[in-house]
Amino acid sequence: MKAAERQLRIREILDSQEFVDLETLCHQLDSSESTVRRDLDQLAEQHILKRVHGGALAIQAKDPLLDFAYQSKRREDEKRRIGALCASLIEDEQIVILDGGSTVARVAEELGSRSLHVITNSLAIAETLKDSRQIELMLTGGYLYPRLEVMLGPLCEHTLSGVSADVLIMGTGGVTESGFSNNNTLLVGSELKMIEVARRVIIVADSSKFGRPAMVHLAPLDVADVVISDADLAPQYQQMIRDHGVDLRLA
Repeated sequence: MKAAERQLRIREILDSQEFVDLETLCHQLDSSESTVRRDLDQLAEQHILKRVHGGALAIQAKDPLLDFAYQSKRREDEKRRIGALCASLIEDEQIVILDGGSTVARVAEELGSRSLHVITNSLAIAETLKDSRQIELMLTGGYLYPRLEVMLGPLCEHTLSGVSADVLIMGTGGVTESGFSNNNTLLVGSELKMIEVARRVIIVADSSKFGRPAMVHLAPLDVADVVISDADLAPQYQQMIRDHGVDLRLA
């Protein structure tokens, strides 16, 4: 494949998913790492993309699924109910990891007056909890992904590898029989580390997330201890979750 063809393909990929890692590009372009790096550098010089650790970021992102402000306005009533139900499952003094995402942000709003130790990679959640006198708040650090308002990447994952938590509360981009998935490889990287260090995993996802996979597979359904969704969740998806031995709660 010639350079012009490779670079056109890179642009097409970034039109749809905003971030792409170097390993994925090498595989899809059937090219060496050094070749792909040169292509990325040339596209960065043309201000078509931004080079970041491990890959490239689209300068003008088009996918609303990767926009926290957009997601926060979707299905607000359902997310509010899910947030309240999820918060009721958390015990005082627990160590809780709060993943980024608009549904988890609703959980954070419900936890503001509780006595907890909270670890998060979300700027929005940190803003919600920063004035609480009851919560000890820890930020992971990492590369700031502006539209999602989360910190990701190797530094985030390194920080998470050094902690242990009672509970992880995590959103997801999609839920199918194959498991949970999300819309970005960096997101999945940090979420896998969160799952690894948490003794209990609660997935919060409104009913629109079921029946369709997001771009990157995260984990099988039985990685979750509890899944919380809204009362509109179709019966077949309710059964799917329960068939995997997962506690399903509907708000």
